Amino acid sequence: MRFYDLLEAVRSQPQALTIPAEWAQGRASFGGLVVALQYEAMRAKVPADRPVRSLAVTFVGPVAPDVPVSFEVDVLREGKAVSQVLGRVMQQGQVVTLVQGSFGASRESAVTVDAEPAPEMKHWDDCQELPYIKGVTPEFMRHLAMRWSIGGLPFTGNHSRDMGGWVRLRGEVKEEPVTEAHILALVDAWPPALLPHLSKPAAGSTLTWTIEFVQPLLSVSTLDWCKYRVETEHARDGYGHAAAALWSADGQLIALSRQTVTIFA
Repeated sequence: MRFYDLLEAVRSQPQALTIPAEWAQGRASFGGLVVALQYEAMRAKVPADRPVRSLAVTFVGPVAPDVPVSFEVDVLREGKAVSQVLGRVMQQGQVVTLVQGSFGASRESAVTVDAEPAPEMKHWDDCQELPYIKGVTPEFMRHLAMRWSIGGLPFTGNHSRDMGGWVRLRGEVKEEPVTEAHILALVDAWPPALLPHLSKPAAGSTLTWTIEFVQPLLSVSTLDWCKYRVETEHARDGYGHAAAALWSADGQLIALSRQTVTIFA
């Protein structure tokens, strides 16, 4: 089932959706997809002229694949320009993910600050891709491609603070403009930034995630490669704190991301 198909499904029936096992990440469904689906349910409750500015996500528990899940939305406040929205992903009567979103209309401002330049990277054709291997890599990776240009792959004993490269959808992809939902999947596709530090496999997951979107969105296609880089700022006692960004291939900033990750090694 394509990413596009799941987005269409949640738009029409947010209270009764089943995420197939091909989108699994261990015993859970891929977190980037879960948040993207909840975002779509939230987007439908907000005026179209208020794009999403930020999402704050807490992964309360795993969203099991092949089990019905619902995406609930409460509009907490609608001001003159900003809407505050709370989304709850529910499964078997339990909250499994919380998403708080801020949607805001543009306004005139005297302040303009350009983004820091994007990192230099080798061309995607010259970078190593982490392949999808059934039974070895997470199932959702059949739908997302990552090619390393900075730092090391997971479990290679690479102690660089930075990790990143190129990312895009793969497989049978519907060509369409990249939306915030796609961005959520592209950013969260990357493994926790601490995993390259390990020399053998161990579990790791995202505990909290905050992502901010640069509006208006760039004209990027779902077939285009995007640049991603994450920096581990601190790690100790099984928790790590990392900041990341996503850019278009020509270096224009798309989104800023921050995660608290857990690691069981």
